[in-house]
Amino acid sequence: MRAPPARSAPFWTWRQLGYHDKPLGLLNVDGYYDALLAFIATTMEQGFVAATQRDLLLVGADALPLLQRLGESAARAGEPDDYRRI
Repeated sequence: MRAPPARSAPFWTWRQLGYHDKPLGLLNVDGYYDALLAFIATTMEQGFVAATQRDLLLVGADALPLLQRLGESAARAGEPDDYRRI
């Protein structure tokens, strides 16, 4: 699924809450999302986001390697999605 960061936030939150265990990826072509990633790094430094939560977001500048990482991570996803609690 392709979505802008503001629309992708729920997927990341749902992953943190355990509603799904699918990987999340951010294709950062030409540093387009550098400011967003810097903001996330700042929230980590200030204790608002744990490194384990940040690590749920796979980031890459090249599509093919990012897709390969997402595929490897998806292969480890085992539980069916459960959105009934949302």
